[in-house]
Amino acid sequence: MRSTTAMSRRERSILTWLPGFDRQERRVEALTDMLPIVDDRLAVQILDLAVRIGETMLVAGANASAVTTTIVRAAGAYGLHPVHVDVTYNSITVAHHRTGAAQPITLLRVVRGSAPDHARLQRLQALLVEVGEGLDLATARTRYHEIRRAPFRYPPAVVIASQALLAVGVAVMFGGNGLVIVLAFIAAGLAALTQYALARAQVPFFFSQVAGAFVLTVVAAVAPLLRETGWDIAADLRPSVIVASGVVLMLAGLTVVGAAQDAIDGFALTATGRILELMTHTLGVVLGILAGLETASAMGLAMVPPTAALPLGPVPLQFAGAALIAIAVAVFNGAGGRIIGISAALSLVAWLVYLTASQLGLEGAAASGLGAFAGSFVGTLVAYRLHVPSVAITTAAILPLVPGAAVFRGLLSIVESGDSAAILLAGFTTLAGAAIVGVSLAVGASLGIYLGQPVGASLGGVARTRARLRR
Repeated sequence: MRSTTAMSRRERSILTWLPGFDRQERRVEALTDMLPIVDDRLAVQILDLAVRIGETMLVAGANASAVTTTIVRAAGAYGLHPVHVDVTYNSITVAHHRTGAAQPITLLRVVRGSAPDHARLQRLQALLVEVGEGLDLATARTRYHEIRRAPFRYPPAVVIASQALLAVGVAVMFGGNGLVIVLAFIAAGLAALTQYALARAQVPFFFSQVAGAFVLTVVAAVAPLLRETGWDIAADLRPSVIVASGVVLMLAGLTVVGAAQDAIDGFALTATGRILELMTHTLGVVLGILAGLETASAMGLAMVPPTAALPLGPVPLQFAGAALIAIAVAVFNGAGGRIIGISAALSLVAWLVYLTASQLGLEGAAASGLGAFAGSFVGTLVAYRLHVPSVAITTAAILPLVPGAAVFRGLLSIVESGDSAAILLAGFTTLAGAAIVGVSLAVGASLGIYLGQPVGASLGGVARTRARLRR
C-alpha cells in the first residue's frame, strides 16, 4: 500500500512537471525565432558559398537536380532556409526572402563552359558532408577555394594517351588484330592531340569535333595502303574499326545522361541547352567524317560501305575492351584510382547484361538500355556506399555501349551511295537506329540512377542505424 502511494505521488509530480517543460521549450523556440541570428551580411556569405559550390559542380559534370539539392543543403546547414534555386544551362540564381524583410537577397552566378572533373566533384561532395556535420563558414569557404583552384589530376599527355586507349578498347571489342589496334591508337591519339591544340587556341569545341573526326577518318582511309607491303597482318585490315573507335572517342564527352536527367527532372532550360549542345557537337563529328570521306575519295582511297554491322570479337575480348574503355573514360575525366576500378567493374556488369539480353532475343536498343540500367543502378548503390559521385562511375560504365560503329556505317553509306537509293536509305536507317540506341542508353542510365538513389539512401540509413546499435 505504501509503495502504491509513493508511485502515485511520483507520477503526479512528473505530470505536473511535464507541462512546465513543454511551455519552457515552446518559449525558447519563440524567442529564438525572434532573434536575428543570420543578418543580411552573413546571409550573403552563406548564399555565395552555396552558389559557388553549385556552379563548380555543374561545370564538373553534375546534373541540375544534384546542383539544386546541394545548394539547398549547404545553405540550410548554416540556418538559411527557405532558399529558392533556379538552375539554367549557363546560370544559377539563388534567392532567400526572410520573414518580415522588405526585399529578398538574390545572387546570380554565370556558368561558363563545361569541364568534367570527377575528382573535384568528389572533393566537393566530401566538403558538403563536412558542412552538414558543423564545419564553420570561414573554414568551408577556405576549403572551397582550395578545391576550386586545384589543378586537374592528370597532365595533358596522360589525358591524350587515355583517349587513345579508349580507341584501343573499342578495337579490342571488335576483335581487331595487332595492326588495327596500333592504328586505332595512332588515329585517336592524333585526333585527341588536334583537339587539345585547338582548345589551347580557344577554338570552339564544335570545330574541334570537326577537326578530330576529319583526322581519324583520313588516317583510317590511308591505312589500307599498308596492304601493299605484303604483310599478312595487313590483309585483314578493317578501316571501319579504326573510325568506329574514334567515333566513340568523339562522343565520349557528350552529356547524354545528364541531358536526359535534366529533362526528366523538369529542368527544361538546362535540358534544352544540353540537348542542343549534344546535337551540335554530334553534328561536328558527322561533318568531320563526311569531310574525311570526301577527301579520301578525292585521293582515290574511297571506302566501300559495309553491307552488315561490324561483328564483335570473342566474348573475352569484348569484356576486356569494355574494361579498357571504362578505365580510359575515368582517367580523362580526372577520376582517382578507386573510381577507375569501380568503373571497370561496372562496365563488365553493363556489358554482361547487354549480352544476356541480346541472347534472349531483344533488339539492340532494348538490350543496350537494359545494360545501361544495370550499370547505373549498381553504380548508384556503390556510390552511396563508397561516397563517390554516381555520375563519375555511371558515365564510364555505359560508354562501351555507344554505337560508334553504326554511326560511321550509316555515314559511309550516305557518302558512297551515289545514285543508289537503296544504299542511301540503308544509311539513314542505320543512323536512325544508332540514335534510338543513344536515347535508350540515356533513358536506361537515368532510370537506374532514379531507382538506385532511394535504395542507396535506405541501405545507408539501415547501415547507420546498425552502427549506432553496435555502439
